[in-house]
Amino acid sequence: MPRPIVRCRPDPVMVAGFDRIRTELNVPAAFPEVVLQSATDSVAVGPRIPPGADSAVLDARDLPFVTIDPPGSTDLDQAFFARRRGDGYTVFYAIADVAALVAPGGAVDIEARDRGLTLYSPDLRTSLHPESINEDGGSLLQGQDRRALLWTIEVDGDGVLGDARLERADVRTRHQLSYRAAQAGMASAGPDDALTLLREIGELREAQERQRGAVSLALPSQEVVHQPDGSFAILFDESLPIEGWNAQISLLTGIVASRIMLDAGVGLLRTLPEPDDRTVDQLRRTANALGIGWRRGQSYADRVRSLRPDTPETAAMLSQAARGLRGAGYVAFADDDPPSDPRHSAIASTYAHVTAPLRRLCDRFANEIVMAHCADHAPPAWAVEALEELPSLMGSAKNRDRNLERAMVDFMEATVLTPRVGETFAAVVTDVDDERNRLRIQLREPAVVARVDAGGGPGKAAELGDEITVRLVATDPGERRVDFTIV
Repeated sequence: MPRPIVRCRPDPVMVAGFDRIRTELNVPAAFPEVVLQSATDSVAVGPRIPPGADSAVLDARDLPFVTIDPPGSTDLDQAFFARRRGDGYTVFYAIADVAALVAPGGAVDIEARDRGLTLYSPDLRTSLHPESINEDGGSLLQGQDRRALLWTIEVDGDGVLGDARLERADVRTRHQLSYRAAQAGMASAGPDDALTLLREIGELREAQERQRGAVSLALPSQEVVHQPDGSFAILFDESLPIEGWNAQISLLTGIVASRIMLDAGVGLLRTLPEPDDRTVDQLRRTANALGIGWRRGQSYADRVRSLRPDTPETAAMLSQAARGLRGAGYVAFADDDPPSDPRHSAIASTYAHVTAPLRRLCDRFANEIVMAHCADHAPPAWAVEALEELPSLMGSAKNRDRNLERAMVDFMEATVLTPRVGETFAAVVTDVDDERNRLRIQLREPAVVARVDAGGGPGKAAELGDEITVRLVATDPGERRVDFTIV
């Protein structure tokens, strides 16, 4: 389920609170010395062919790859390049080759299985692998020769996917860009520049996404900023168009990877059930109550795709709409026995996680299976053997990630609101819980979602979509709590 990105400038008050939360949730503070040393030794030796893998390695350092990531990123999983091919395109997508640096069953592998994911706090990240791998030897950094997994994917003039293959290759990134720098670079990019082709392919794939009935949520990032008077404020910041186009390259890669694994009869899929009728009906009523509207016969995917978080009502609706994407999980299969329901409903296709092996455990194993099938040989035993436990490992890691993100947001909201105890705020009711006699509200300013006692009995004080005034009566950043009352 997608969630807004949370950002915060380093501040002693905030960082102390973040540290307490990480301790409370048992987020690892450091790697064991044996893991650090193993990673350092592996990078010093250099990339190796993993056990049971094809030994062929292409030299693709002539391809001028570009990476596009949030500013300051150093754990670079993907690099993009494309060429025109008739009225279509050839996409080259380089993925960090973590398996070339992490020995199956070794200290780094065991630690990564325990962590599952890189965890992102507003002030730092808790990496899946030690820095020597994640931010150095395994990262596709600008100007550095790196071992990678190279996707070559054909896309026709309508954005339809064609032939695809995955091979090991040596690559070199020419340009490392932030999203804003890449978006600004679009204005001066030539007709055959990578950024121009990224936009064209991204827009074509977005059109294909609409035709498939896929779900796309423009969730805003939530950022804590310092005000001139020294106080904090929480703001929503809408994503840039290039972020969506860049995401489309990752999505198309995950789609073709899932098809290859299903064809091979062995692999790991990311799945999501369709939202049930009750959830969709609740969301439709929420939209109408918020004054946003939902036409009769309009699908969930079509309605939420057009929402932009430019008003409190639409930002609140986007948050509510994410309820339709609950239930995602991982399904492993082998012995030509695919899952009965292999689809990811939000993507409206089968799908696999393969593009972020520096940050996500399962990608390393899935990529080896895909590459073996492309080379027409059996996948490595260590990759197949891991399939049985990967859904459980990834599920636990995802839960830890969600708990951390929620705790960080609650703490930041309580901290930002503490100096404003006693003030009144305009709010919109986004949910009514009659059973608990509680309302979920979206403040118009700052960008905070909270709950408040309805008062006067169930449904008496306010209804869905009502504009109300609330008073902040207490906060407790340590407990990550804010208390409002209806005026």
